[in-house]
Order: sequence, then structure tokens, then C-alpha cells
Amino acid sequence: MKVAIYCRLSEEDRDKSNVGDESRSIQNQKSLLLDYALGKGWEVYRIYSDDNYVGSDRKRPEFMRLLQDAENREFEIILCKSQSRFTREMELVEKYLHHLFPLWGIRFVSVVDNADTNNKGNKKSRQINGLVNEWYLEDMSESIRSVLTSRRKNGFHIGAFALYGYRKDPEHKGRLLVDEEAAAVVREIFTLFAAGYGKTAIARLLNDRGVPNPTAYKQLHGLRYRQPTHKNGSLWKYPAISSILANETYTGNLVQGRYGSVSYKTKQNRPRPKSEWYIVEGTHEPIISRALWEEVQALAAQKSKPFSDGAIGLFAGKTRCMGCGYTLRSSQSRGRRYLKCPSRQVAKNACTGSFIPVDRLEETVLYELNRLCAQYLDPEMLARLVPFRDGLPERQKRLSAALHAYEKELAGYAKAFRELYMDKVKGLLTAESFAELSQSLSAERERLERLAAESRRQLSALESRRTEETGDQTPTRLKQLPREAVEILIDCIIVGKRASGSSCYPIEIHWSF
Repeated sequence: MKVAIYCRLSEEDRDKSNVGDESRSIQNQKSLLLDYALGKGWEVYRIYSDDNYVGSDRKRPEFMRLLQDAENREFEIILCKSQSRFTREMELVEKYLHHLFPLWGIRFVSVVDNADTNNKGNKKSRQINGLVNEWYLEDMSESIRSVLTSRRKNGFHIGAFALYGYRKDPEHKGRLLVDEEAAAVVREIFTLFAAGYGKTAIARLLNDRGVPNPTAYKQLHGLRYRQPTHKNGSLWKYPAISSILANETYTGNLVQGRYGSVSYKTKQNRPRPKSEWYIVEGTHEPIISRALWEEVQALAAQKSKPFSDGAIGLFAGKTRCMGCGYTLRSSQSRGRRYLKCPSRQVAKNACTGSFIPVDRLEETVLYELNRLCAQYLDPEMLARLVPFRDGLPERQKRLSAALHAYEKELAGYAKAFRELYMDKVKGLLTAESFAELSQSLSAERERLERLAAESRRQLSALESRRTEETGDQTPTRLKQLPREAVEILIDCIIVGKRASGSSCYPIEIHWSF
């Protein structure tokens, strides 16, 4: 009989007071299990070992390899010190020990708690062990959370990485010290933005001078850092500049808890509302003054201009550059939306610069989606399904409201122009002042007229679509791509640069199904 030995050591095991506890070291676990396997006359296929991983982590590398080899029937037995070494989740106990392992012909044995799937009589014991382990995991998570919350409220930094511009104080745990070399770059970023430079322009200036971005800087100085996930990982980009400009920690106030875990069973985090952040004033030396911070925030609020209809981009967060792997950024020009690679704008020769109109990408995705539906799905079955909700009435309502607001503002500008003219006639304004003010009013009125015209065009297109689809209840072919469909069906879309003289854009669609 071939046996796979699985060992796991987590951080909480290292902190146990009993030095003689066998779970303190992977070596002790291996020795115990090897002696047990040899005593049973089993042949050891392989030893799988995960060091410094908690029992709730489903992506432990050796754990995943063990499961893959089990599915491939590479061995007949899995041997652990205890059931909790394998997993602390009741869900995985049921999934593997009581469902998949029997299907794969795998026997699970743990030494300390006498779990053995060949023994039908101790199934309830295994389930009870699973519940106890899950309760332990939940209690430990709550205990850790309460300790971290207390430290946050008391102004201690608890992150694994120090914010760019600071370093951890080696003498006082939880305190931050200014890293002057990086702090100088932070001050420059705030100063440039206050002077009128845009975030992309600031990134370009830093890249042209060869200033490493936060990740590359920490890597060069031997500090802990997050592994870059894209090519050109040393370049400054718009998001890095934006993140620095929005972080109040640079004023000397410690801001933590901006993201929180979804559950103790997963490492996924999600943004938390500002009311739930932990902000403690005056915990460390500031890099920028409070006056500069407030000036930058006011400027950032003025420059923040969403799309005219206020809608989220159709492919927001779903498109990546084929050249460098970065997420494409949205832009808008003359009423048309585009997606483009940010690398091209921040450094010379950083990337080939992927670029595509949103409507062209939507057309391509729609074609591929309808082709797959026609090829693999049953039309009669589709006819009985509820079609995608594309939010057509909501979009029409939103566009109508925007159009009404534009028209109201235009009426106000017309009135202001008449009053301005009367002031000139009465001699209250000089000809120069009238020309200057009327030019400003005309420019703003032209902008509003363009927005109103675009809203009318979109409303007309939506009305035409509603007319075309009246009475068509068979959802066998999508005519427009709703955001909900993109979110559910598409994992990511890789976009390349169109070759000179060609009308085709290189596109790779990675579906979620």
C-alpha cells in the first residue's frame, strides 16, 4: 500500500509554550508519521509539507499537490498527525474525507485522533472533530481580530509592509519612521500635483528620471514588498500616484482598516466605508504639511470628472494590455470612449501601447458570445430562460435626467449672456470686460451643448433598440452587451495594438465558464 504523508506547521504552533509538543516542528511530524507508516508496512510515496500555513488556507501549495495526486490515484492512503493538520474546515472534511476520497479509492488516516475512513464507526467522531476544529478556527480569528483592532485604535501600525516613504521602527514595534529618500519623492508628488501637474504627467516625470516605484524601491533596499504581477513592474503608474495623493498617513495621522477580510475562511479583502476606518492623529512624523494635504484633496475633487452619463465603464477592470499586462484605462473624446494602456503615457518605449474603442470591443465580444451560444446551447431551452437584464429603463431615466439638467444650465447661460449684454449697453462693463466674460460663457455653453447632443443621441439609440425588440421574447441572441453579462461571463480580455494599415485589433477573450 502506497501512503502519502502530509505535514503542516502554522504560526500558532510556533507560539506554543510546551517546547516538547511534536507539532512545533515539521521534522517531528515527519518522524512520527514515518515510524507509523513503516510499522504498518506501508510504502511511502511522498512527504507533502506546508510550513507556516494555517488550516483554513485552501491554497496551500503542497496541500493542493496532494489533492491532485490523490485524484490521479498515485497512492492509496493519506496519513496525517491529526485531522486538523489536513484541514480545520468542516466543509472540506465532508467534501474530501466523506465524498471524494472514497470515490478516488483513498483512505484517510490521522494518528493522534484515530481518524480512519476505513472505519465506518468513527465517521461521527471525524465530523465532531471537524466541528471542533472549525469552532477553534472561528474563535482564534475573532481573538486575533480583537487584538488587531485594539492596536489600531491605540495608534500602532500592524501592516506587514510599511507605507512608501516610511520604514518600520526596529526599536519600537508598531511605530513608523520617515525614510528620507522615499519621503523626498512623496513630497515632490504632492508639490507637483498642487502646481497643476496631472497624475500621469507626474508618473512620466519620475520615470524619465529613473526613479524606482515603491515596489522596486523596496526591492532595491532589501525591504519587504509585494511581488509585482506585471511586466515593467518598476514603472510609476497613474494608480500609484493616485494612491499616494489620497493617503492621509503622510500627514502624521495613522489610517488603517481601509480594507477588511470577507471571512476568516478566505484571504480576500474588500473596501470598507470611511466610517469604519481607524484614524489616529499624530502617531508619527508627517512627510507633508496639513495645508498641502488639504490643497491637494481640493484639487483632486475638482479634477474628478466621471463620464457624462455617470455610468460605470462596460469593461471596467476586465481588460489588460497584451504588451505589459496592466489593466487598460478608460478615456473619452468627442463623445466616444476608448481603452488604452497606461504604460505608453508614463514612459518612453515602456510598452507598445494597446488601444481600442469600447464600441469596437463590445461588438467583438457580442459576436463571440452569440457564436458560442449558437454553437453550444439549445435554442429551445434558451427560449424558456429569462433574458439578461440590461437595465434599459434605468439607463433611459438616467440619460433623460442628465439631458434635463444640461438644458436647464443652457437656459441659465442664455439668460446670463443677455444680462451681460445689457450691462455693456448701459456702460456698466467695458468692451474688454464684456469680450472676456462672453468668451468664457460661450466656451461653457458649447461644452454643455455637446453633452446635451450626446445625451439626445444615446436616448435616440436606446429608443430605437426598444422599438426593434418589442415583441421579441426569445433570448437566443444578445443585441447589446450589459455590464452584468461582462461581470458574470468574462474573466479578462487581453487587448493588443492594432498593426499599422490593419483594421483588426488583437483580442483574447478569457471566459469565466
